[in-house]
Amino acid sequence: DSLLSSNSSFTGYRGVLNWIIILLVLTHAHLFLENFIQHGFLIDVKKVLEYLVEDNCHWPSVNLILAANVFVLTALLLEKFQVKGTFSPINSHRLHLGNLFLLIIFPAVVIIHEPTISTGGAFFCLWFYTVLAMKLYSYQQTNLWYRQARSAVPEGNMSDMQKPNEEDLTFQDLYYFLLAPTLCYQRHFPRTPKVRINKLLHRLLEMVILIQIMVGIVQQWIEPIFQKSENSFSNMDITMRVEHLVGLVAPTHFLWLLFFFLSHSFLNFCAELLRFGDRHFYGDWNATNLIIFWKNWNIPFQKWCHRHVYTQLVEKNVTPSRAELQVFLMSAVLCEYVIALPLHSCRLWIFFMMVFELLVAVFLGGYLQGNYGNGLVWLCLLLGPPLAVATYFHDHYISFQHHHHHHQTSSSLPTGLPSSPQTVFLQPH
Repeated sequence: DSLLSSNSSFTGYRGVLNWIIILLVLTHAHLFLENFIQHGFLIDVKKVLEYLVEDNCHWPSVNLILAANVFVLTALLLEKFQVKGTFSPINSHRLHLGNLFLLIIFPAVVIIHEPTISTGGAFFCLWFYTVLAMKLYSYQQTNLWYRQARSAVPEGNMSDMQKPNEEDLTFQDLYYFLLAPTLCYQRHFPRTPKVRINKLLHRLLEMVILIQIMVGIVQQWIEPIFQKSENSFSNMDITMRVEHLVGLVAPTHFLWLLFFFLSHSFLNFCAELLRFGDRHFYGDWNATNLIIFWKNWNIPFQKWCHRHVYTQLVEKNVTPSRAELQVFLMSAVLCEYVIALPLHSCRLWIFFMMVFELLVAVFLGGYLQGNYGNGLVWLCLLLGPPLAVATYFHDHYISFQHHHHHHQTSSSLPTGLPSSPQTVFLQPH
């Protein structure tokens, strides 16, 4: 049979893959050339800094990050008091949960009610506090397990790892864990012999280049698409929505991949600087279904969820399938929280998109296997949460532009004259 026949059992797709790569390169080269012809050179790093950096004399995001040390020191003191017997285990656990609850609520309240905080500062603060909450939960839970293990082992048979002496509860140990590229606490992390300066500079150069490329994609490719819009996605008709979403598929996907590589470089930079031994941050991307991909694309978060959520639910007689569902829904809510709150917009688009992908994985995962399953994974990544995130930024951009132009137009109009139709159109939502 010929190679195009279904009975040929043809598996050598290398030539077809090369053809697809060349076609993609030529197609996107045409898009870039057309973009430069239409809009010119739009990349301006100064403009990004002016949008992200706050007032020189008042940096609420920096103050918010410094305030996180209060919650860190509270967690450490609670552990020390429990070792001394000042608090009972139940009361100590309740105080830890109260500290974590305030840790989650505090940045959200500040971001909502502080008008001078920038969008970039709000994003960084919320991600920082979310990671800190996960780390502190792991810190108190792991120390609890150490104490339980000590009480279950006779004094003579106790290993050094099971001895919860107060010497292990130090500022150095806790802050090393908070800076380390991991979410799961343990005593005595694996360490490399020394810091390799060449590797450190290599990762630093990677981060600088990736940030420059991401800024270029946003300003040169995504922002012109946003500028074509006059309304938010909520107020568009279906035709305009589809047109804008199709136009945003490629740049948002490239931006998502670059953000992933930036995270990889940053985590390896921190690991090298701290001589952190475990550098398994992501798994194989050749996943044949979405569930396998979700379990491998972010190993630190997956380990934390399995260790502190999934295992705890199963030990409480929750079925494994229901425990996996609860872990997934928790991650979907977390993604919606860290994206929507800094933009002051909660439409649940990211949450519903992730739930829709779960339904696709459940109902189509059994029919599409191998290369077809991997194709479905990439299709969902192209049309899934990254695109939903872009819609949030689109509406935020439109709202910001409307408010900015309305403010300028109102200040230039003479008093008592009626506002023009353009002024009315540029009013913020």
